[in-house]
Amino acid sequence: MTFRDLGLIAPILRALDDQGYSRPSPIQEKAIPPALDGRDVLGCAQTGTGKTCAFAAPILQRLNAAPAPGRPIRALILTPTRELAIQIGESFDAYGKNLPLRCTVIFGGVGQGPQVEALKRGVDILVATPGRLGDLYQQKLLDLSSVEILVLDEADRMLDMGFIHDVRKILKWLPEQKQTMLFSATMPPEITDLVNSLLRRPVRVAVDPVSSPVEAIRQHVCFVDKANKTKLIAYLMEKLRVKNALVFTRTKHGANKVARDLAKEGISAAAIHGNKSQTARQQALADFKAGRVRCLVATDIAARGLDIEELSHVFNYNLPEVPETYVHRIGRTGRAGRGGEAVSLCDFGEKPLLKDIEKLIGRSVPVLEDHPYPMQVFEAPKRDKNGKVINEEDAEARAAARELKRARDEARQAAAKEKRQAEERSAQRALQVLQAQPAEEPPEKKRRRRKKKKSAEAAQEAPAPALSPELELEEDYVPSDRYAAYSGRPRMTRPGSLLDTGDAMPETEFQRPDPFAGDFIMDATARLLAPRKLTLTPEPPRRERREDRKKRGETRPVREKPQAAPPPEPEVSAPTKSKKRRHQHKGAQKAAEPAPGPVRQSAPEPPRDEPKKAGSKKRRSRRAAAQEPRRPQMKDSTEQKSLMKPFYLDL
Repeated sequence: MTFRDLGLIAPILRALDDQGYSRPSPIQEKAIPPALDGRDVLGCAQTGTGKTCAFAAPILQRLNAAPAPGRPIRALILTPTRELAIQIGESFDAYGKNLPLRCTVIFGGVGQGPQVEALKRGVDILVATPGRLGDLYQQKLLDLSSVEILVLDEADRMLDMGFIHDVRKILKWLPEQKQTMLFSATMPPEITDLVNSLLRRPVRVAVDPVSSPVEAIRQHVCFVDKANKTKLIAYLMEKLRVKNALVFTRTKHGANKVARDLAKEGISAAAIHGNKSQTARQQALADFKAGRVRCLVATDIAARGLDIEELSHVFNYNLPEVPETYVHRIGRTGRAGRGGEAVSLCDFGEKPLLKDIEKLIGRSVPVLEDHPYPMQVFEAPKRDKNGKVINEEDAEARAAARELKRARDEARQAAAKEKRQAEERSAQRALQVLQAQPAEEPPEKKRRRRKKKKSAEAAQEAPAPALSPELELEEDYVPSDRYAAYSGRPRMTRPGSLLDTGDAMPETEFQRPDPFAGDFIMDATARLLAPRKLTLTPEPPRRERREDRKKRGETRPVREKPQAAPPPEPEVSAPTKSKKRRHQHKGAQKAAEPAPGPVRQSAPEPPRDEPKKAGSKKRRSRRAAAQEPRRPQMKDSTEQKSLMKPFYLDL
């Protein structure tokens, strides 16, 4: 059977052919047809059997058949590790290079800026780790309401890493109607419960029995003491002519230690684990794939999904406590039907773990005895009060972690102290500079002084006004007859000081006085204090005005003489029982009586709706002031008192 028989379209077939895929693997042959039909798929197979292509090719073909405007997220693939997410993204790019679909990978450990920008441009297929996906969703930077296909890859590994709760939370954000595909190498009870709650009538695809190792991998075990494990790995790499090898340790501290020890033995090595930054992890993996690093030392974080072409050997520096992890570790070699070899180093305390592994795989692992570091320590491992084996490497890792933390704290405190001392020194230098310099004037005063200086410089640089050619030919000063007639004495006037009146008033000179002359200053003061002269237009005689009205046919309106209003009757208030009201009534009657002497008659007040009541003294004073004759207002400045006070000199 070929890929064409599975129903794949031509662009995907060309891409698979470029990758060197000629015939589908068993998992691909059984999973691709139901996935193309839109059914849920439960795939159970060991690593290295082509599971990525089994779900990537159907997703690309289904999304290409029905494009959506705006490029919403229509396919979501969840993976447990960053390296696996990157690898799946590269596979989608390779298989779909002839299709107009866009794939993006998001994971933690790096800045989210570039990932957010890629999401804003539009994404058809999203490959993500659960942690970063939850962070971006909580920030409302992505929308999962249009997801049509969901893939859970390495579901059992997600369970081991504690991502199962995040996965259940993500499932609530997705639409109910969707196609779901779940792939796992093992099927623990928790994964079975997840399958029953998530998948609807799935097509079960099981290539090999659960947790069975790949038959093409040659397995060996070497019994060796803990102190000689690194030396044995260096010896085997030289004896077996190992091109590249992947070494698995149980702790991060152990990975760093083994990488350093291998480098001392002359073997180029790099460590990769969770404490490394994502950039360092990607760089180490890239160097290992490119052949610049011969040995890659990793923890179980790299045991799942890493596809390293032509990986010849896998070394288990420490046997895993979970037997299923052994299957994932050795599955890094012998991928896609190629051969490979796995060697496990077992000390006396790890023999119980070896028995659990042999029980799981259903066969015993051959022992490799021909090596120069045989086991010489046959002591039972120490146990704590709960009966748990005390691992010396864990104690070393904790001690190394404490030492590293102490060194970091000391470095941080030293840096803070140095920064504080530098700030104090800079503050002292600034204070010395301020004390040495004179006090600066305020900014406002400085701006005024600068502005005054600029105006003075502009006045000095300004050129004198040029005279017209006619005036330049005349003498500097000419006598002014108009000034002589005005002041009684002749005065020399500079040319140009007389105003040119043009044709409107010919032969008329208007003197432009010199403001610095004392007599002109006095004349101006006298003019200010002199009474204003009003020029009135003479009114024509009454007879002429009457004749003009007759000619125009106008009649003079008859003025009606105003009739004098009768004097107001004195108001009489009703008798009251209160003595205070009678007193006010008498006071009001007295105020209403006319005062003796000549009084100017004023116009009678119009009647009011309500009767007047006797007011206070303030109201009576206003009424009396209104009855007094008004004084004529001053209309001229000469009729008011001088504003200047006399000044006398005591001599």
